[in-house]
Amino acid sequence: MSDQTTLLKNIKEAAEYIRGKYPEKPEISLILGSGLGVLADLVEGGVTIPYEDIPHFPVSTVEGHAGELLLGKVEGKHVLMMKGRFHMYEGYGVETVSFPVRVMKELGVEKLLVTNAAGGINTSYEVGDLMLIRDHINFTFRNPLIGPNHSDLGVRFPDMSEAYSRRLREAAKEVAAEQGLKLQEGVYLGLLGPSYETPAEIRMMRTLGGDAVGMSTVPEVLVARHAGIEVLGFSCISNMAAGILDQPLSHAEVMETTERAKPKFLKLVLGIISRI
Repeated sequence: MSDQTTLLKNIKEAAEYIRGKYPEKPEISLILGSGLGVLADLVEGGVTIPYEDIPHFPVSTVEGHAGELLLGKVEGKHVLMMKGRFHMYEGYGVETVSFPVRVMKELGVEKLLVTNAAGGINTSYEVGDLMLIRDHINFTFRNPLIGPNHSDLGVRFPDMSEAYSRRLREAAKEVAAEQGLKLQEGVYLGLLGPSYETPAEIRMMRTLGGDAVGMSTVPEVLVARHAGIEVLGFSCISNMAAGILDQPLSHAEVMETTERAKPKFLKLVLGIISRI
């Protein structure tokens, strides 16, 4: 059996299992980054499925990532939430990290909201800011679309000129303005990790046009766009990147900041889900 045939089979088996637990078609999917799993508290009538129970799903190993799928209703819409995502620094291949997005498409998801905790490169940003992702730079130098292309999954050469939907970004800005929430907008730069960046690397990234830096999101967005899913992305600026404040970086700081940002983030996401 070819790799592509195996992939199609695995996608269908995972989707079938999830459908057996929650037969409704989810319209919107959310991938929740470090410390942002609190969004799951919004789900009504939710069904929780541990990742290890889903055929062919990897397992999340990072602190702050619960490692479960939650399906239910938010603002009257059926949603699928990933509480915890997968990263290449955990040892997973780029295809494995993005596999859940393939399953989302098979389940009928049309819109994906991705969130992450990121380091601020733009010196006008402050810790605790929310950044609407306008675009990204792929500094992982990995692409989940490498290899034979199966036309059932998407086109060979997907367009990335609007990786993050302009339509959804405008809706997000409207909701933020109505709520009186300051929303930054910028370019996310994705790295492999797991070490934080050096001050010299951060200076380089700023020169290249990066506003925030993290270790996730890019593979999922590449696959989502390949699959024809509209994407909206947010970074919670959990710390200023190396060299800006002349202090060491830690995952504990990331978790603390996302904890403080939760109330405004919850309100914003609720407003966006009802709008889109």
